[in-house]
Amino acid sequence: MRLPHYDYATPGAYFVTVCVQERAYLFGEIIDGEMRLNGFGGIVQACWEELPRHYRHIEMDAFVVMPNHVHGIIVLTDVGAGLKPAPTACGAKHGLPEIVRAFKTFSSRGINAERATPGYPVWQRSYYERVIRNDRELQAIRQYIADNPLRWTLDRENPANNGDNPWRPLTPTPRPCG
Repeated sequence: MRLPHYDYATPGAYFVTVCVQERAYLFGEIIDGEMRLNGFGGIVQACWEELPRHYRHIEMDAFVVMPNHVHGIIVLTDVGAGLKPAPTACGAKHGLPEIVRAFKTFSSRGINAERATPGYPVWQRSYYERVIRNDRELQAIRQYIADNPLRWTLDRENPANNGDNPWRPLTPTPRPCG
């Protein structure tokens, strides 16, 4: 999934999609093209918004919580130390993988505390990312994120479109999403 030999600590904009384990509806529902967050969705939103407090070298751009995944843009401005410095040959630097790991960890802990399921998987193991290469692409991705709830009825991640039951219990076999 990652670009070979690319340094994901390089300053720039990154489009990220993180999916719920088994694509289960966990964060709320879309009604009339509008995402209505439940308590778990609120935890996810808050954890995303808190990331710049932990990583001073990032800016958060467009973001949306969907029923079973999130889309967001993270901008790395000046790579420096974050919560848990990981020394490299060039000193401590934290890139996209560390930031996404932290987001998934913080939000999982909050959700699992609410539902009394410590250690239970909330997110699929990995995530999807795209290096945003220019302003035109950035604007198109921002629009995609903004329009995502409006397109939910057509979305391949909407279980209603592939015969899945969105309220089924989580099982251990993850599926990719996009």
